[in-house]
Amino acid sequence: PGGPGAPARLTEPPFSARYKPPATETNPALEDPTPDYMNLLGMVFSMCGLMLKLKWCAWIAVYCSFISFANSRSSEDTKQMMSSFMLSISAVVMSYLQNPQPMSPPW
Repeated sequence: PGGPGAPARLTEPPFSARYKPPATETNPALEDPTPDYMNLLGMVFSMCGLMLKLKWCAWIAVYCSFISFANSRSSEDTKQMMSSFMLSISAVVMSYLQNPQPMSPPW
């Protein structure tokens, strides 16, 4: 080891394992239900926007679809999410094709 002025030798840090998130198959309470709720809300608001010709419902549907997409896992099936997104976009397009005036506030 060195003399009195030499720095003390540090010991090796203990072995550290790479973090692995717990599996959601073994613990279903860890799964986040937000994408599913936003997907359902997006579809409900899309149908309200299409059927009732409410532009603000159609825009809320687009917003919910973006939240659902942003919070989803990459391993999930994207067919339902993309159909919800396309339904919300079509609700916005159809509501503006039927009435091209700017959106009036709901209050």
